Formats: sequence, structure tokens, C-alpha cells
Amino acid sequence: MSMRLETRKHLYDIQCAAGLLREFTSGRTFADYESDAMLRAAVERQFEIIGEAMTNLAKVDKSAADRISHYRRIIAFRNILIHGYANVDDRLVWDVVKTNLPVLEREVEALLEESEDD
Repeated sequence: MSMRLETRKHLYDIQCAAGLLREFTSGRTFADYESDAMLRAAVERQFEIIGEAMTNLAKVDKSAADRISHYRRIIAFRNILIHGYANVDDRLVWDVVKTNLPVLEREVEALLEESEDD
């Protein structure tokens, strides 16, 4: 069964935001991140986009969302960034970039590749 266009759109939005996160943080250290307000704002914004796209993906295609590790935690992370903005933990955000982002990118890429095979 082919993947819905709307599902692909949300996956593509996640993929694009993840790519920007990788680009923004490439060659940077946590000290760079912590001392650069513009970098922190840019990174947080891309995570907000990922979380929003994941929320929408879960609404339109729960089975696709279920194939992304910890998708509920991704949505929760977006909510923390938006609603708990006054006490965002920079170390946590940086750790998510370095630890979880590569996994998310691989899983989204696999889903998009499958959709091309339909």
C-alpha cells in the first residue's frame, strides 16, 4: 500500500529540519553551542519543527509514527521547548543533537525510501 502524500510531507519536514540541525551543529562543541544565542535559537527552532511535524504525522499516519523510535518523546521535547522555554536545559538539547538525531534521520530516511518503492 502506498504512503499517503501527507505522511511523506511530514517525514520530509522532519528530514529537512534534521538536516539543518546537523548543518548548524557540525564542527561545533557544546561550549560553542552554550555561548551562541543565535545557534541555540536556530537549533531549538528546528526541534520545534520536528516535534510539530511528528505530532501531525501521528495524527495522519499512526503506523508510520510508531516506526520512529520514541516519537512520543520527540513530541514531548517540542512541548518543553515551546512551553518551558524559560528553563530549557542546553546540555539536554545538545545531547539530543548528538545522540538521538542520527537515529531519527536514519528512521525517517528508511520510511521515505520505502514510500519511493510504492
